[in-house]
Amino acid sequence: MADPPLLALSGIRFHLGDQTVLDGVDLGIAPGERLSLVGRNGAGKSTLLRILAGQPIFDGGTRFAQPGATIATLPQEPDFAGHGTVADYVASVLPDSLGPSDYRIAAILEEMKLDGERQPGELSGGEARRAALARVLVGEPDVMLLDEPTNHLDLPTIEWLEEKLARWRGAYVLVSHDRRFLTTLSRAVLWLDRGIVRRLDRGYGEFEAWSTDIVEREATERHKLDRLIERETEWAGKSIRARRTRNEGRLRALNALRQQRRDQIGPVGRATIEAGSAEASGALVVTARNISKAWGDKVIVKDFSTRIFRKNRIGLIGPNGAGKTTLLKMLMGELEPDSGTVKLGANLMPVVIDQRRIGLDPDKTPWEVLADRNDHVLVRGHPTHVMTYLREYLFRDEQARQPVRTLSGGERNRLLLAKALAAPSNMIVLDEPTNDLDADTLDLLQEALADYDGTVLLVSHDRDFLDRLVTSTIALEGDGTAVEYAGGYSDYVSQRGPRVEPTGVTPSRAREKGAAPRSAGQAKRLGFKRERALVELPKKIAALQAEIATLQGALADPDLYRRDAKSFQSKTTRIGVAQSEIEAAETEWLELEMLREELSS
Repeated sequence: MADPPLLALSGIRFHLGDQTVLDGVDLGIAPGERLSLVGRNGAGKSTLLRILAGQPIFDGGTRFAQPGATIATLPQEPDFAGHGTVADYVASVLPDSLGPSDYRIAAILEEMKLDGERQPGELSGGEARRAALARVLVGEPDVMLLDEPTNHLDLPTIEWLEEKLARWRGAYVLVSHDRRFLTTLSRAVLWLDRGIVRRLDRGYGEFEAWSTDIVEREATERHKLDRLIERETEWAGKSIRARRTRNEGRLRALNALRQQRRDQIGPVGRATIEAGSAEASGALVVTARNISKAWGDKVIVKDFSTRIFRKNRIGLIGPNGAGKTTLLKMLMGELEPDSGTVKLGANLMPVVIDQRRIGLDPDKTPWEVLADRNDHVLVRGHPTHVMTYLREYLFRDEQARQPVRTLSGGERNRLLLAKALAAPSNMIVLDEPTNDLDADTLDLLQEALADYDGTVLLVSHDRDFLDRLVTSTIALEGDGTAVEYAGGYSDYVSQRGPRVEPTGVTPSRAREKGAAPRSAGQAKRLGFKRERALVELPKKIAALQAEIATLQGALADPDLYRRDAKSFQSKTTRIGVAQSEIEAAETEWLELEMLREELSS
């Protein structure tokens, strides 16, 4: 016989203005269950967690909790008000606590590597998240409701939390954008979609195929219903006058069908994410040679070298405080290294997406954020109406005029992406862009960045996102060591082995798994022909670019095609050939430059 639920909801309804957020939700949480709660940004996941936690905000339905069952909640934004120290904050959840001296408080603070005497206002984002987790975990509750528990956590802490929850005896519900985290931990999925909750009694790894099948079956049913309405409407127009009394029942049935169709809400559309591109940067975007940086006695990075080429996707990982942002700023030219050099390529037009959501005034509306007082915003070089652009990012029309502070965390992040990606650029720098985004939007962001014609620098703790996107990973270990590895996070783990490689590994060396260092006595030259090609290829590329510019100038004449169609066609063809020749020359030059660097190392 199944255990009775510790928590249960029956017929829960919740409305926000004229929007139905929850429409008759039924669910139960049994002892020891490991559930993931998934759904679109703004679907109501955080609202549903608040109702499960006991907040009486719902419009109808009932909530049941087993008498004596303990429930702990991790909100997206912890509230430290009224707590003088971290220890006071953690202790406040225990009704029988002896205060900060309680052995349970000391143990969990030690486990979370937190100083209990610090004031909450002094904590960084990652430290604040660890303090909130300590408060949830310390009482060993029967049910934990965890809203984005991995936000602001570094990879070592995420992996620690995974191990902690894997051994947890109680039940928990996870809301998270981190698919690797959900796949590892959840044993059933609650899918909040268009106001209702469906349950899959399998792990999160099975969710995508299951949900896709449901959406396809619903589309088929809607198509059948539409055809039935068409037939009944045709009958009504031809027959109602002749058989008014006899057919009133059939007409009522037709009206009921129409009402059923109106009540059906189709699946929410997918966001359209595309980055605006600018003039191409140089082939070599960043060259860093033996750069070092320290803040006081703390060495951030020592003797790090790398070359970043156009279209590379580079991930930066490491513990909080290891110096990822510092290294990123040095690679962008915003911060001078203490020693070594950083050289930036030509024509760089970077756009930066910051995890702190700088640029989003909470009192402004999405309309004002994108276009101020105008009706149009310049998107990828073309004027686009603000509402059209907002709909591409799945904002409802009424949200355009509502303050940013009313948006969910994921919706604010989508708005920030919309603002940043509208601008032309050839380098995108992202600092934790995946926080609060739903799985579909993450997929589209990954696809947009993969198709982007420029260079991507990415700081992230999302292992799945890194594995899907980046071409190489720069790992900062927190002791001044920075090493570049080929591939994503999983490749980094497999290449790193039991210990970190020595500092100063060049990108070409890092891409060769197990490559032995070359001694000075082994250094070789390229040879005369290759050395000559390194000199001549840049000249060839410049000449081809000048030729293309001349041809494009000629084609700009609106009367050329009418006067000389053959000349128009030949110039167009030559531009395509010249562009291919430039690509081939750049590729050859890059290969020779990498070989020269390797032989001289």
